[in-house]
Amino acid sequence: MFFKKKKKLDAFVTGKVVPLTEVKDEVFSTGMMGEGLAIYPAAGRIVSPVDGVIKAANLQMQHAIGLETQEGIELLIHVGLDTVSLANEGFELLVSEGQKVKAGELLLRFDRKVISSAGLDDVVMLIVTNPKDYQFDFQTGIEVVDGEEIGTWK
Repeated sequence: MFFKKKKKLDAFVTGKVVPLTEVKDEVFSTGMMGEGLAIYPAAGRIVSPVDGVIKAANLQMQHAIGLETQEGIELLIHVGLDTVSLANEGFELLVSEGQKVKAGELLLRFDRKVISSAGLDDVVMLIVTNPKDYQFDFQTGIEVVDGEEIGTWK
């Protein structure tokens, strides 16, 4: 009998992990974009939650990064709500499309003060945009340091 081995998903930013339903934006909280979780950050650095390949890293939209795992799982990391309005101010993208990354590798830096000064929410979301073939188990309600395990999938 064949069993899928569980794979781990690491925290992509240091902070408090919450269910996606607590994000104050319907596009994310209702699961329209996919399932996932969010972290209210205590630091301004995003690391890769998995080993994978950067599929989306646009210098015009540095607040979001797309990754794909070896298994084909597509992940979107999105920093803040309405942060596109900042026109990249306070963001430093450190990867490019096609680049292979390891779990824990630094992907981008962001300035939480720039986001809060603009009156925006700096919550960081991780969305699985193609969850249909996998089962995810996310831990929420905990404080994490980037790189610590926050979930699994199989």
